[in-house]
Amino acid sequence: MHPSMGKIGVLFVCYGNICRSPMAEFVFRRILDEEGLADRFNVASAATSGEHIGDPVDARAAKELMSHGISCEGKRGRRLIRSDYLDYDYIVGMDRRNMEYIHWTAPSEPACEIGMLMDYADGGEIADPYYTGDFGKTYDDLRIGCRCLLEHILSEHPEISP
Repeated sequence: MHPSMGKIGVLFVCYGNICRSPMAEFVFRRILDEEGLADRFNVASAATSGEHIGDPVDARAAKELMSHGISCEGKRGRRLIRSDYLDYDYIVGMDRRNMEYIHWTAPSEPACEIGMLMDYADGGEIADPYYTGDFGKTYDDLRIGCRCLLEHILSEHPEISP
């Protein structure tokens, strides 16, 4: 648990921070709300690329979230920065390419846990719906991955269980 915040910090990372990682951020927040744990976490998302800094969530991703009653209003793309490795307890990438960048920019001995989302579940990558167009599958995969990530975090931090 991050000492300065008193909350567990989780940062989701994808290439542009307009599809997968913001979807993961808001799906994870929904799961935390459902479990009564929202006040124990600081959840955000970021990009490995600088292409979409300041951009809103992709309209197709926002539409998919809204179809599940989840608003991402106000979310803007931002890039992963060096201080994120100190400010978050878990930095979670969506695919191997994201993970390469995350590891490349990380300090030599990061204080946070770095992992690929689906490694907390059955393995594999979260396909980029920006290219596949299948935002429904991405949402379903994110729900599974986020649920398994939460189980992992709770196993490491039993003190926060509801």
